[in-house]
Amino acid sequence: MGEPLKNFYGPQIPRRIGEMIRAAWPEFPRDAFVESALVDYESSSLTGRGQCIARAMREHLPPYYPRAIEILLASLGSKLPPEERERGMGPFIYMPHVMFVAQFGLDHFEESMRAQYELTQRFTAEFSIRRFLETQPERTLARLREWASDPSPDVRRLVSEGTRPRLPWAPRLRAFQLDPRPVLELLELLKDDPSLYVRRSVANNLNDISKDHPRIVIDVARRWLADATPEREWIVRHALRSAVKRAEGPALAALGFGKRAEVAIRRCKIAPRRVRIGASVEIAFDLANAGTRAQRVMADLRVHFVKANGRARAKVFKLKALQLAPRAAVSIRKKLSLADLTTRKHYPGAHRVEVLLNGRARPLGAFTVTRA
Repeated sequence: MGEPLKNFYGPQIPRRIGEMIRAAWPEFPRDAFVESALVDYESSSLTGRGQCIARAMREHLPPYYPRAIEILLASLGSKLPPEERERGMGPFIYMPHVMFVAQFGLDHFEESMRAQYELTQRFTAEFSIRRFLETQPERTLARLREWASDPSPDVRRLVSEGTRPRLPWAPRLRAFQLDPRPVLELLELLKDDPSLYVRRSVANNLNDISKDHPRIVIDVARRWLADATPEREWIVRHALRSAVKRAEGPALAALGFGKRAEVAIRRCKIAPRRVRIGASVEIAFDLANAGTRAQRVMADLRVHFVKANGRARAKVFKLKALQLAPRAAVSIRKKLSLADLTTRKHYPGAHRVEVLLNGRARPLGAFTVTRA
């Protein structure tokens, strides 16, 4: 099991932030700020540590929020491209800054929008913008419509990522879960964005919406696929991935996999048949088209994992989307790790395995998990 992320966010972080602020504002009481930030710091989670620093900012920056934000923005480092920000924990130094905006900036809309515009180009403002969507939805949506055509891909991504109804590790946007139309209007502006970074966020937002409004997203998918570029086709496929894993017929049909796959399963092998927790199992088989017509086949693997209570819960793994020519066959292999993770534990018992072919389940066999 990996080291907790909070360990990479140690006491050196508030000290470094204190130095940054003092360089922008020499009057800043750096030592008192650090002392305040470290109260309860050791016992806090990663986000809790960010909150500790944000509260210390509030305590030691000028009480007038616009002046405090002016100082914080002056203390920021250079903007970083997305590929650099995705490496390591470095950009997390700005996590307390966005928390500061979310907690203390709701009554200062323009100053907070400017701050988030800058911060999202160094870290992300997808969590803080949600507070403004909840408290000032029309005004915030209007600003996001402007930002949808901003030159910065980071700012454009904030438009799609910040409005996700089910953004991971964030409170849900209940209003958009009930009525996703304001979000869909923004996604229309971004569906042909030149940046994959933005397009991936658009797809993830649609995937969120599909969990509450599957028919609406299917309608969007069909409309977007009309005369679509390969990039837009990718957005639709990625947006419907959860629906495909759930074997929902309308999603499969929208992607061209609505017909029953008339293929044979040959040379199926599951090895080993008995596997201990921490090891791995390989599943292999051939799909053969014995007919005289080409077939489009969406193949996914479904494994029924035994849980702590002895019951099974299915998990679907993506395999391949295939165009099988007449009399053609293709070999498919998937190696599954049974190592325990923070997100998934493994338990002894028989695990059934199926392949989903255009959403329809075909049995492959089973393997037995043991403790030793």
